[in-house]
Amino acid sequence: MDNAESYLRRAAINASLDVIRSRQSNPTVELVEAPCAHSDGDLTELRQALGCALSKLTPRSAEIFALRFIEGLSNLEIARMLGISQVLVAVTVYRTRQQLRKDLARYLGDNS
Repeated sequence: MDNAESYLRRAAINASLDVIRSRQSNPTVELVEAPCAHSDGDLTELRQALGCALSKLTPRSAEIFALRFIEGLSNLEIARMLGISQVLVAVTVYRTRQQLRKDLARYLGDNS
């Protein structure tokens, strides 16, 4: 990987988009069309928090997360590529998303 910072930044952006989309009441609305209620300072802080949360992931979790949400590969494709079971990929994706959701709860409005 040529630029780890760019990789993590892109992964952070995609992770945040995934979480935001999952919370929208109308999943067909593109994020670009949604009104922005945050200041630039809030978004900078969120980006930093995303980068920090992603840096806490194990290398394997980060790899699977990136393949799934950045590269857009299916769980089956990832499993074949990495030589692991499809179930392991699914569990890793689920746990990674849960961990990111927990780490970013204050930015997502979660009270849990």
